[in-house]
Amino acid sequence: MDAVEVRQILAKDGEVLVTGLPYKKGQSVQVIVIPQAATVLPRAHLTVGRFRRSGLIGLWEDRVDIGDSSAYARELRELAQKRGGRGHDPA
Repeated sequence: MDAVEVRQILAKDGEVLVTGLPYKKGQSVQVIVIPQAATVLPRAHLTVGRFRRSGLIGLWEDRVDIGDSSAYARELRELAQKRGGRGHDPA
């Protein structure tokens, strides 16, 4: 039997409503409730097609201040790792 993951934000205290499961009457299932931070929402999956259409590929193509975009991206990743990936470096 395959597992099904259902994520939802509770509309009423202590109440979880799960519908549309692919199981039949009489089948045995196990429900495990794992609380998550309120800000956690289901993530949209980015398919290859959606990624290609996103405009991210070739984003730096016309930048005259960036010579080798691969080297530039590598430098950005290294810089982010040095500061722990916390975002903008105020220095």
